[in-house]
Amino acid sequence: MAAETRRRVDALLREHGYRRPAAVAPVSCVEVVFYGLESHLAIEIMRGVEQSTSRHELAVGFTDALRASADRPWVEQLLARRPTGVITVSSACTPRQHAQLAASAIPLVALDPTGEPQHSIPSVGATNWNGGIAATRHLLGLGHRRIAVITGPTGYLCAKARLDGCRAAMESAGVPLDDQLVRTGLFVFESGRDLGRELLALPRPPTAVVCGNDLQALGVYEAARQAGLRIPEQLSVVGFDDMEFTRWCGPPLTTVRQPFQEMGTAAADLVLTLAAGLTPPQTRIELATSLVVRASTGPPAHR
Repeated sequence: MAAETRRRVDALLREHGYRRPAAVAPVSCVEVVFYGLESHLAIEIMRGVEQSTSRHELAVGFTDALRASADRPWVEQLLARRPTGVITVSSACTPRQHAQLAASAIPLVALDPTGEPQHSIPSVGATNWNGGIAATRHLLGLGHRRIAVITGPTGYLCAKARLDGCRAAMESAGVPLDDQLVRTGLFVFESGRDLGRELLALPRPPTAVVCGNDLQALGVYEAARQAGLRIPEQLSVVGFDDMEFTRWCGPPLTTVRQPFQEMGTAAADLVLTLAAGLTPPQTRIELATSLVVRASTGPPAHR
C-alpha cells in the first residue's frame, strides 16, 4: 500500500511540474536564450559570453525558444537544468517567465531587448541612436540630401532609436527627413529588396539609403541591381550591425558596427555578478556603436 501511495504522489508531483529542490542540483553553466538560432548575431554573442564564463570555468549553453514545445516552454527546460544564470537575446521576457526564474534564484539579463525591459531586469544594448546619427551625417557630408531610411519593426526599441537618430541628424542639418522616403519592414533581406524597389521606383528616388540592418542593405543591393543602378555611383547604401559578410559584398558595405561580442561579454559579466549575490554598479549598459566606412557610399551623382 505504501508503494502504491508513493507512486500516486510522484505522479501528481510530475503532473503539476513540482521538483524536489534537493533533487535538482544547479549546473555550472550560463544559458543563452535565442529566438531563432539562424540569427546571424548568435555566433558573435556566444563568443563574447564564453570569453567571460571561461574566466570562471563555467560552460555556455544555448536554447532556441522558437523550437520549444507548447507542452514544455523554454523556461521549464531551464528550470530543469538550473543554470547559474540566463541571458535572453533580442526578446521580451514576460513577467511570468521572469518570476519563474527569480523563484528559483536564477538571475536574468536581457541582451539587446526588443522592448523596454522591466526595471527589475538588467540589460545590455548598444547606442542605436548615435549609430543612426553617424550613418546619416556621413551621407550628408558626402553631399546627399535625398536620403531614405528603411527601418525595422516599429515595436523594436533599436529600430525606433536608429530612425530617430537619422531624423535628428537631418533636422540639425536643415534638411528634414522626407516621410515619403521612410519605409518600415522586418530585419530580413526580403524587406530590403522589396522596400528598396519601392523607393527606387519613386518619381524622385533617393540618392542614398540608410538600412535598419545589414540584411536589409543586401536587399537594397539587389533592388539596385534589378533597377540597373551602380553602387555607390548612382546609389549609396549604409547598413547596421557590421556582420562579417559585409566586407565581402560587391562593393564592401559601409555600416554601423554593433559590438556584439563585447555585448555578450558584458551580459555574462552582469549575470555572473548577480549570481554571486553582488549588486552591479549599473543595471543598464549601452556599448558604443561606430561607423565603418567602406565602398558602398560616395557623393551623389547629381548635387
